[in-house]
Amino acid sequence: MNPATTQAMVTTSNYQATQAAVQVLKEGGTAVDAAIAAASTLAVVYPQMNTIGGDNFWLIYNAKTGELRALNASGRAGEKATIAFYKNQGFSKIPSRGYLAANTVPGAVSGWDAAYRYSQASMGSKMKWRRLLDSAIGYAENGFVVTPSLEMWGKINVDPKDSEFRNLQRFEGFKKTYLKADGSPYNAGEIMKLPELAASLRLIAKDGAKAFYQGPIADKIVQDLQAHGGVLTKKDFAQHTANWVQPLHVNYRDTVAYNFPPNTQGFASLEILNILNNLDVKAAGEGSADYYHMLIEATKEAFADRDQYLSDPDFVKIPLDYLLSPKHGQEQAARIKMAQAAATVKPLEPKGDTVWFGIVDSQGNAVSLIQSIYHDFGSAIVPAGTGVLLQNRGSFFSLDPQHVNHLEPGKRTFHTLNPAMLMKGGKPYLVYGTMGGEGQPQTQAAIVTRIVDFGMSPQDAINGPRWLHGRTWGVSTNDLKIEGRVPAAVTEELKKRGHPVKVVDNFTDAMGHAGAILIDPVTGVRYGATDPRGDGLAAGF
Repeated sequence: MNPATTQAMVTTSNYQATQAAVQVLKEGGTAVDAAIAAASTLAVVYPQMNTIGGDNFWLIYNAKTGELRALNASGRAGEKATIAFYKNQGFSKIPSRGYLAANTVPGAVSGWDAAYRYSQASMGSKMKWRRLLDSAIGYAENGFVVTPSLEMWGKINVDPKDSEFRNLQRFEGFKKTYLKADGSPYNAGEIMKLPELAASLRLIAKDGAKAFYQGPIADKIVQDLQAHGGVLTKKDFAQHTANWVQPLHVNYRDTVAYNFPPNTQGFASLEILNILNNLDVKAAGEGSADYYHMLIEATKEAFADRDQYLSDPDFVKIPLDYLLSPKHGQEQAARIKMAQAAATVKPLEPKGDTVWFGIVDSQGNAVSLIQSIYHDFGSAIVPAGTGVLLQNRGSFFSLDPQHVNHLEPGKRTFHTLNPAMLMKGGKPYLVYGTMGGEGQPQTQAAIVTRIVDFGMSPQDAINGPRWLHGRTWGVSTNDLKIEGRVPAAVTEELKKRGHPVKVVDNFTDAMGHAGAILIDPVTGVRYGATDPRGDGLAAGF
């Protein structure tokens, strides 16, 4: 059953973060204030997916002005991060782990800072900055209970047989911070404390974002990176800024779907809906072979455009007006053959994980926010004396100078992160999103079609069987992973149409952790939903 309220609603991928956000809302904070409390808490208790060493992206609806704004708090490549730097060391691709993977400035704290200032200036917030970090500091200093998800990813990442992606205990900072004194990973139910991270958070609470970008935290991070051959400099940190950008949108049935512009794959999520506008999804029937086929084929079309164009728009011209036009959607839909799966041109790259969460306050302000470090545990680098686990987002840059997403100093890389929101009558109707890299646009499409086309509740839409078109680590070809709850007759029909079906566990973590808040446009009731595949909680008051 969906929790419901007439006041404020929060859904996050960890119950402790939800509780932190609810408490801030009860004290009179805005949805933005509560989001900072949740984001900072998640950066402590969910380190396998996000930390203050990562990036975030915000969609913020301001109920006073009726404006929807987007905030890009992703970091740029360092001034010394060049193709020549890596190739001169014999690399054909940027390493996925280690010091050379940490080549972009962490943007998350700058996002908190910019959003907080907006909340103060435009939403009437009276909350003190340091109050919003209380929960995060408390959990880092006093300890928090390890969840099953953290236990699982901790154990996966100390596999000595996988020296490239796992075996993270080879990095001293990771070992000291996230493993027990004997070098073993934590078990669910045990207490993890992060005292060095607590000290860094206290500095940020006292001096604001400048402590991270221009103060002692930046100094320690850069000193450690440079001592181990890394590329980031004090100038890189000092010059970093988050940016307000214009959200993208397409019409979908009687709603308007909003998402994030490049350097994220938000336009691909919107393209899927733009294509489905031209197909009779409702007649296909939710859960039918036709339903899955339509959404999978629309995903292929959208991802082809994404992989051709997506990079930093400050460096690359991306024809967004054309890509999101009704005409292009019609042309893409016309290429879909219901009896036959399209052959994939090239394998989709496996991509990282993240956390999404949503908040709607009693005034009607709404936040859809994603925060990430790319791979689970990011670069695995924790610079000495900081407790800050750095992301490896910049490892996704290409070292091929002809590639649209090739590495350049000051450039933002292709991001899978894309927070979403549906509007009705100019106001938020559905605040939604998910973790899961390649799965984000696909799961977003599942949630939207199930709610808009089939009238399902947010919780039922998230609970429903999911699928993932793409590939996973170490596999050179795409497959279609589909949960075992889908009837055998449906999966067999998909195989007949040419889909390389691989049946996976029910409610598997591989499908990501989604969440949603639906606001009834007539009654104003907020309905929250969280994913049974994760450790999340939806709660309101």
